[in-house]
Amino acid sequence: MRLSILPTEVKFFDLLQDGAENQLATAKRLLDLMEHYEQVPQKVDAVIELEHRGDFIIHEIMRQLHRTFVTPIDREDIAALGERIDDVVDALEEAARLMLDYKIERPTEKAKELASLVVKCSEELNKAVAVLKSRGGQLRQVLDQCVEINRYENEADIVFRLALAELFQEEPNPIRIMKWRDIYTQIEQATDLCEDAADVLEGIVLKYA
Repeated sequence: MRLSILPTEVKFFDLLQDGAENQLATAKRLLDLMEHYEQVPQKVDAVIELEHRGDFIIHEIMRQLHRTFVTPIDREDIAALGERIDDVVDALEEAARLMLDYKIERPTEKAKELASLVVKCSEELNKAVAVLKSRGGQLRQVLDQCVEINRYENEADIVFRLALAELFQEEPNPIRIMKWRDIYTQIEQATDLCEDAADVLEGIVLKYA
């Protein structure tokens, strides 16, 4: 069963692509914050602006879903994919906010590793949504990106566990332990949510390819 194309369908794919691109931009901003820890309030503000843009995109997706009788793919899949992308951006924004609110002096190497893995997940997700948007005969290529997202998420799980172990073994200050545990958790959760988005994409491919 192939995706059927009507002129009115393009908006959903455009919005999902906008969301994926916004997620990638947010991930890159967080990585830049971690790797070049300067002008922190301004960099956090830039992440917050992207989160606001993500909110606009998901609200527009939901608005279009309520106004459209026939959708190019199941409306539940459109909503789920848009929501997972938005959730990733929310988690990244929370991590950036915590860096500022907790007055973190400098990022750890594990935080940089986790942020880098979120960028890699986001790059693959962006590629997958672009293939979905093209709606050509190569829809099964999306599965390749899903495999890569799952691989990066598994790597993030390992880095997260090592980061917590290192934190509890080497950090004597319980307040700093709490702060970094929260930050690590938000970044690692972003990779989990990327995997959730990949699961939605995989389901779409199995239905329509």
